[in-house]
Amino acid sequence: MVRTTATGRILGPNRGRWMLLATVLGFLGPALLTLLAFRIIPTAVAVFESLQTRTGFGLDNYIDVATSPTFLNSVGVTLLYSLIINPAQIVIALALALLLDQAVPGRTLGRIGVFLPVAAPLAVASLVWGIAMRPSDGALNAILAFASIPPQPWLTSTSQSLLSIMIIVTWAGVGYWTVFLIAGLREIPRELYEAATIDGAGWWRCLYSVTLPMLRRTILFVLVANTVGNFLVFAPVQILTRGGPQGSTNLFIHEIYQMGFAFADMPAASAGVVLLLACMLLCVALQFRLLRGQ
Repeated sequence: MVRTTATGRILGPNRGRWMLLATVLGFLGPALLTLLAFRIIPTAVAVFESLQTRTGFGLDNYIDVATSPTFLNSVGVTLLYSLIINPAQIVIALALALLLDQAVPGRTLGRIGVFLPVAAPLAVASLVWGIAMRPSDGALNAILAFASIPPQPWLTSTSQSLLSIMIIVTWAGVGYWTVFLIAGLREIPRELYEAATIDGAGWWRCLYSVTLPMLRRTILFVLVANTVGNFLVFAPVQILTRGGPQGSTNLFIHEIYQMGFAFADMPAASAGVVLLLACMLLCVALQFRLLRGQ
């Protein structure tokens, strides 16, 4: 195929392809370099370090990590955390998106209010919530006192500490996913709702037969991104509980941090990183499998 430049000069097929390739690389180059520097190379380094042992190379670090009671506890805590928080955040974000997509007064202010917590760094939000959740003089227990509800231990209880972390993370991040779902709702043709209404479908039927099927791609993206994000939640745990009490909030990523920086065992921490990456890939693959289209 013969190409011409802006000045009308004719380019040969090979030269035209090279110029096209150079243009594509010019646009994609910064993103590819960032991906290489901050994703691919660190992952390769982690795999290399995880195979280093005292006698050379092997799987000793993986065996030690996989048989550690503390690490196994962190895996169980992370799975419980993920099984609860991921669907909960999706349901809350979808409910907010459906509400804020309605043509009602104050819709814009509502969207700003829902998204506003996203602007606050998670570390700052954790500090604020930590103060609010103090058992003795926290704002939450003061509110509960007005309803004649006894004060709750929140972050100091083995039964409530993980739930408290979930509340903080959900408050800080659910508005972000709501924005994506609102955008997905705006892309659904209104004619589909009109046709369903003419056929006698009510609100719930429209939700089940029109909204959710048309939102499948958006929900899949939100679910996958949210799952990966929740696997990497670190700030609230490190700032508020340090994995306690009694390991009840010791998430996967926090245990890896402990191995690498508290105990200075970087090969074991690298093995934990590789296992975390494998676990995330498995969860994402299952989600794609369950929610794939026909």
